[in-house]
Amino acid sequence: MSQTFEFYDSRAREAAAEAERADLVMVRERALRAEKTWRGLAAQAKKVERDRVKAEEVRAERRAAEAALLASPNG
Repeated sequence: MSQTFEFYDSRAREAAAEAERADLVMVRERALRAEKTWRGLAAQAKKVERDRVKAEEVRAERRAAEAALLASPNG
């Protein structure tokens, strides 16, 4: 099951909030590393979704062109 941008973004915000609340430096640093990782995953999820949408647009254009070719008198 693939995760969504919203899922990763939510986890990043939780990690950022944990970092702000942390009294110990090591805990704060761990939370900031986690936030950075979650943000990277969120960016990747967003890119995958954009790529998926673009690929679907290309497939739809190809299907339309093929249908037009088949519908033409010379097709």
